[in-house]
Amino acid sequence: MKKLIFTIVALASMATAEAQVSYLEMVEAREPATSYINPALLTPVDGTDKYMELDGKRVVMYDYAKSSEGRVEFTSDNVLMSYKKSPDGTMAIYEKWEGCSPRKEIYRHSFTSDYYIACADGSTIKIDDVRDISFSPDNKFLAMAYNNDIFLYDLTTNDIYNITDDGEWNHIINGTTDWVYEEEYGFTKAYQFSPDGRELAYLKFDESRVKEFEMMRFDGALYNSAYSFKYPKAGEENSIVTLHVYDMTSGQTREIEVGAENDQYIPRIDYTPAGNLFYYRVNRLQNHFEVVMVERDGTQRVIYDEHDERYVERPSVATITFIDESRFIVREETSAGWFHLYLHSVDEGRLYAITEGEWEVTQLVGVSPNKKTVYYMSTEKSPVERHFYSISIDGKDKKCLLSKPGYWRVYPSADMRYFAAEHSATDCYPTAAVYNSKGKQVRSLMQGEPSTAVPAYQRNYYTFQTERGDELSYFLIYPEKFDPNKQYPVLMTQYSGPGSQEIANRYVTDWEETLARNGYIVACCDARGTGFRGEEFKKVTYANLGKAEVEDQLSFARHLASLSFIDGERVGIYGWSYGGFMALGCALKGNGLFKMAIAVAPVTSWRFYDSIYTEIYNGLPQDNPAGYDDNSPINFADRLSNNTRLLIIHGTADDNVHFQNTIEMCRALNRAGKQYDMMVYPDQNHSMRPDDMYNVRQKMVDYCLENL
Repeated sequence: MKKLIFTIVALASMATAEAQVSYLEMVEAREPATSYINPALLTPVDGTDKYMELDGKRVVMYDYAKSSEGRVEFTSDNVLMSYKKSPDGTMAIYEKWEGCSPRKEIYRHSFTSDYYIACADGSTIKIDDVRDISFSPDNKFLAMAYNNDIFLYDLTTNDIYNITDDGEWNHIINGTTDWVYEEEYGFTKAYQFSPDGRELAYLKFDESRVKEFEMMRFDGALYNSAYSFKYPKAGEENSIVTLHVYDMTSGQTREIEVGAENDQYIPRIDYTPAGNLFYYRVNRLQNHFEVVMVERDGTQRVIYDEHDERYVERPSVATITFIDESRFIVREETSAGWFHLYLHSVDEGRLYAITEGEWEVTQLVGVSPNKKTVYYMSTEKSPVERHFYSISIDGKDKKCLLSKPGYWRVYPSADMRYFAAEHSATDCYPTAAVYNSKGKQVRSLMQGEPSTAVPAYQRNYYTFQTERGDELSYFLIYPEKFDPNKQYPVLMTQYSGPGSQEIANRYVTDWEETLARNGYIVACCDARGTGFRGEEFKKVTYANLGKAEVEDQLSFARHLASLSFIDGERVGIYGWSYGGFMALGCALKGNGLFKMAIAVAPVTSWRFYDSIYTEIYNGLPQDNPAGYDDNSPINFADRLSNNTRLLIIHGTADDNVHFQNTIEMCRALNRAGKQYDMMVYPDQNHSMRPDDMYNVRQKMVDYCLENL
């Protein structure tokens, strides 16, 4: 489950409040921050200190180190949506806007599109309605997925052919992922060329045993239609995933054995710099993670092995980073109880820890070309901030390169000589610049002078101690003309999901600003189970989702009500997705503590949610029924206080948290004789796309105005 963070905006009904401000009025009235080139959108050019940037119909090449007009690399007849060069730089794949977007969304990350290939001889090839397209390392082929099969385009002969032929919707998928892998492991391209281009490894998903979930589509038609897709819910059967290798020369395919279990996860396949295929293997309970390397003779060996009695956090591409043919760096949590970097050898196993301490490495940014220096982001200065460090590969000579208080995001050049970085804090607008490997600014990315104004609605950070003795962090956003001698209504906004974080010293504005403009206080607390404060703080919610987090949010509500400037009779709570699950849990268990609650796209029983996300944090429902049922809002609907106004909001085409969750919550509330309000968004997904992102926010504004 990927979180969606939207803080509810309430409109003050205090007698002294000024004219009410709507969400759209707030957006229009917001002071614009100085614009800048977004470092995340710069595409480093391999082996150089240059980057490419899309500029309307052009692709322009720039130097990281100096400001210039740049060099136009490519020009299109329409606005470019994406552009990627071939490994040798002579060709490119691009998408363009032709009156409308060519992309056809499948799920959250996946889509098909029309692609153009700019060839070395100046010609152009168009390939329609494919997905996950890429060049081979030797520049001879394009690989892509179409109708659940893998196709190759021979750039020397212009022949196109499929290397799999059993792809079938809701049955067999070749080279791309199924729904649950896409959502929870965050990738869709499930194939990989070997470094020499002689092999193509790919995953095959056999979905035949996975049960179908059916969503009703209305779409303004006279008759509704059903949309069915494979969705493995907690405790139910997953796809059987197998690994295959296609030989580009012989045209033969062989299957790689991935172990005796067929109920496991293979969340990554790749090749080492030495050309050996390797893959991740995670068991169904997700408490055992292995990296398995395939030798040239076909034998296999485990080169990394991690266990935890609860769970090993979901691995990603960034978990294992090869730095040469035999060594790799692992970002790992279980050894020290905090995420740190460790150097490993293919032959010798773990060599030593590169970083250590009661703080977390949040990202391995990269390694210098000479393999002597490691660059990373961490929480060492504060769990609510991110700073950029360098350290020698032997764990010595650690330096903080970007130390200004706040939240940094860093994007390196291909040769690691420069770093484009964005900085913000709650008391300053975002800025961006390029820095060298010593942390010295060499070039601004601002488009105009940086704003010297101070944001009017800042997050103010505090801590409090719960009745159980846990110290929790929170922030408050005050109205612009805050008077500590008055009492204000407060709306708690939270997400609270495992490993998440809301309390961070960075500039964020959305619902909070509208709320503050209308005389409310916004409050947010990171409960136990959230991230970046160590493994024990995070994993305390294991096998009991919704217990400790609800306890903490109720403690936070009581703490707020005790403050002299808060009206304890006007406390509300809101959440979306996992946060919606929490808003319901708090409203139902709060015994009238909340005057109002809003739950958007809420999970109401973890039995309804997907296998990967739910089981890693809650175990299997067959083994842990209490962890699924004791905290399900459905099972204590009768506890909704008559003093609490409840609004439930959901889109009927939510393929992530199914509308089923809201239907069953309503059934339970109806049986308990409880009154509540609903807002249904026909054919909208988990984000209220494609049509109602603004409407849902205004609905929540209005509901707060009327009820809090």
